[in-house]
Amino acid sequence: MIAAPAQLPTIAGAARLIETRAMSPIELTQLCLARIHAYDGKLNSFVTVTEEHALAEARRAEAEIAAGRRKGPLHGIPVGLKDIYSTKGIRTTAHSKILADNLPAEDSTVWAKMSASGAILVGKLSTHEFAIGGPSFDLPWPPARNPWNTAHFTGGSSSGSGAAVAAGLVLGATGSDTGGSIRHPSALCGIAGVKPTYGLLSRHGIYPLAFSLDHAGPMAWTVEDCAILLQGMVGHDPKDPASVVVRVPDYRARLRQDLKGVRIGVIRHFHEADMPGDPEMARSVEAAAATMRELGAEIRDVRLPHLADFNACGLVIMLSEAFSIHAETFRTRFHDYGEFFRERIALATLISGPDYVQAMRMRRELTAKTLEAIKDVDVMIAAAMPGPAPKIEAVEKFGTFKRQTYALPFNITGQPVATVCCGFSGSGLPFGLQVIARAFDDATALAVAHAYERAAPWRERRPTLAS
Repeated sequence: MIAAPAQLPTIAGAARLIETRAMSPIELTQLCLARIHAYDGKLNSFVTVTEEHALAEARRAEAEIAAGRRKGPLHGIPVGLKDIYSTKGIRTTAHSKILADNLPAEDSTVWAKMSASGAILVGKLSTHEFAIGGPSFDLPWPPARNPWNTAHFTGGSSSGSGAAVAAGLVLGATGSDTGGSIRHPSALCGIAGVKPTYGLLSRHGIYPLAFSLDHAGPMAWTVEDCAILLQGMVGHDPKDPASVVVRVPDYRARLRQDLKGVRIGVIRHFHEADMPGDPEMARSVEAAAATMRELGAEIRDVRLPHLADFNACGLVIMLSEAFSIHAETFRTRFHDYGEFFRERIALATLISGPDYVQAMRMRRELTAKTLEAIKDVDVMIAAAMPGPAPKIEAVEKFGTFKRQTYALPFNITGQPVATVCCGFSGSGLPFGLQVIARAFDDATALAVAHAYERAAPWRERRPTLAS
């Protein structure tokens, strides 16, 4: 095994190196594996490292490219998959004892598309059990830790994806988002992440948490890299009943350098009044809005329904749908689940059928009011998290339900959201910003986030890792 390099290129940068033959897919894959071996012992971002598989795929990619059959910017790029994405013949555990020996018979649709684009799988990434229960310390694998400070939380549930991307162990990763599970770890780990419009990406072969709230999406160091990943993931799939037939733009080509003429609404009341956030975080959001104004955007305030209404509605839906998935296994293997998962999901037994129906009716009302609020702007921006990552041991079992989240509103509405780093706390931990667009206008969310990211200094700052 070669020595771990100081850092990996971005996906866009690596694609250029591969295209010009300055770097081979084999070399790039070996660099990733070297960093995984050197650093993941303290990060716990991987459940399974597929080293032999990755090197075999890298050799195949190199041969294809040498023969003039390059498939695009993902060809030869090493990535990781959140371990709820099914991979044929490769263990997919959902980070749970329940599925510890699960070998799927087919790939998830998203991974099949990424693989067809030439992406190379280097491993399956830690999650919180079945994408909700964590960070638990009573599972077969330990929880992932934050590369900026391993005593701190990654956010969840795409915890390993956030950690592995931030640490530069992979160039990109997949996540899933039911109430913030792409955006929370993206914010707390200081990377970019995208929750696409509901129905844009297939969820076939991805273990569900809540059918009507689940979104698949990409996570990477930059917004441009997320655009490249999203292009390789997107497409209608009849195997997912929520999948939508829609014209897909070239997301990377739609990225922009300035924001002239873009109307941006700032959702301040979420972090100022509904659930007040850290003052440093609030200043970072204001500074981001000021940078967007300097780039030519028109900045104005927008107001959505109270955060508590979104969270009450969303939690009833999430818990009810999650329990419907696990009810039978709960009866037979209750104690094989981790404590965090089983006690969180057990709360669903207190929710009635009428409660769920009323929550779905409320969802329509909240969505209508949100669509009215965005009517006169192109995108909205909001804080992604109330503050920097807490200590991992300080995360409460029911903290998800005791405190409101700035992310869940947009699972309820299904709108696309790009999350990008917008600064750091005095203790050196990242803050994140959400950029929210209209349904199926994912390209605009990416474009605005990219323009801000290029104008801000945060992408030059990387965590210092210890082996």
